[in-house]
Amino acid sequence: MSPPGSTPVSVSVSTPTSQREGSAELRPVSAALLAKQDALVERLRSTKRLLVAFSGGVDSSYLAWAAREALGDDALAVTAVSPSYPQSHRRMAEQIVADFDIAHRFVETREMESEAYRANAPDRCYHCKSELFMRLDGILDELDFQAIAYGINTDDTGDFRPGHRAADEHQVLSPFLDVALSKQEIRDLSRAVGLPTADLPASACLSSRLPYGTEVTPERLAQVEEGEERLRALGFRQVRLRHHGNLARVEIAPEEMGRALDPEMAAEITRVIKPLGFRWVSLDLEGYRMGSLNEVLFVRNSD
Repeated sequence: MSPPGSTPVSVSVSTPTSQREGSAELRPVSAALLAKQDALVERLRSTKRLLVAFSGGVDSSYLAWAAREALGDDALAVTAVSPSYPQSHRRMAEQIVADFDIAHRFVETREMESEAYRANAPDRCYHCKSELFMRLDGILDELDFQAIAYGINTDDTGDFRPGHRAADEHQVLSPFLDVALSKQEIRDLSRAVGLPTADLPASACLSSRLPYGTEVTPERLAQVEEGEERLRALGFRQVRLRHHGNLARVEIAPEEMGRALDPEMAAEITRVIKPLGFRWVSLDLEGYRMGSLNEVLFVRNSD
């Protein structure tokens, strides 16, 4: 790792344990981006002993990798286990910590026991993140760690994300903001160091598929999770199943929409989704877009 202020032109891959026979490949990235990575590692190193909120997604995976580079076993990645987190995220988290030798543990979170969380108001994420950070605070005290960090990046600051308020209340660090890393830059650096999450589609907790005001229940979350698994099994990469009671509204990435609109594929989508307990299945013609259920908030605010 080059010291801050230097101008390297490539980064040595931290090769997964399954690929460590032979030399590490060099994958070039820009000097400016490597300088940000150096600054990130130095920022993390200054924390001495750090917990990383680790979901197995793009951002938290790169943060866990960088914390491991900075602190070794003094960095601990912690993954929440609850009905609102997909099993696919857990599998990815397990793969990454095994391949990159990252210290790790799971923690059970109990946001489903919170009436405010289940009510699914627009501040739902605040209650979820408050529960997560409270559990991490407990681990911090138990194991004598000094700080908690999570993977908010510069692109996240433009969306409606009440979970950030919970992070501020719990004094959780946001190192990507400290070094001004964007989502695309995190993907580029993840690819450079060999993380399998580099090209992973954007994701979020399963509760984000339920419209505000629809009660969050384990049963509805299970419908969403299984439905999205079935859509991916049909070959679609970026999908969302928005749960509107008896109606499943399917969002497909715009570049995949042509295939979804084929009559035979549309019939297949209906065939695999209806048995999950939906009376109707619709395909959203606007396609997948992040935070589509937040659109109602902007409509209300404009009235």
